[in-house]
Amino acid sequence: MTRRPPFPALRGYVLVLGMAGGISMSLAAQAATDTYRYDTVHSQIVFSIDHDGFSRPMGRLHVAHGWLRLDPGDWSRSSTELDIDVTSVDMGDAAWNNAVCKPSLLDCKAYPTAHFVSSSVERKDATHGVLHGVLTLHGSSQPIDIPFRVNRVGKTIYGMHTVAGFSATATLDRTAFGVTGFPEAIGHNVAIWLELEGIRDSQTSSDDKPINNKEQP
Repeated sequence: MTRRPPFPALRGYVLVLGMAGGISMSLAAQAATDTYRYDTVHSQIVFSIDHDGFSRPMGRLHVAHGWLRLDPGDWSRSSTELDIDVTSVDMGDAAWNNAVCKPSLLDCKAYPTAHFVSSSVERKDATHGVLHGVLTLHGSSQPIDIPFRVNRVGKTIYGMHTVAGFSATATLDRTAFGVTGFPEAIGHNVAIWLELEGIRDSQTSSDDKPINNKEQP
């Protein structure tokens, strides 16, 4: 006679509980990663480059749009992607802006957008890390490392939005991206500062517009 295992129904119940527990843990892990859309009003990119040894003028670029996924408990699960409007370059003078956009430099007509996509996030301590990824600029894609600081993740002063804020720096060689004009007058190394804010995705509109000015800060 075949011997039946004791309490088969109980074993089945335990199996179901185990499966349910695994699913719950998986869902909890997924829920820990929130998606944010960059607030293009409060996000800014500033750069500086040497001008013939006399000074290092500053310029600005506009973040067109982008997103980030943030897992505060496991930064390795975080990622980001953003587009930069190269045609928005602002050197503080209209004629200078036009000169920078000419084919000899940024060639804004041919390459109106720069794109960054992360490949990994390296955590250094509780608030600092390094973002590794690829920047596509002027038709060339190059790896870039971006040290950053997590400034704050929380509700705005009026409690209307959950915001993640970051400060970051980077340095790139413009000639590596094929921007080679005026090598004797303009430096090769470009210093970059990024101030970025993202609004948690559940609190942003589907068309990725920034929050209304009346709802800021």
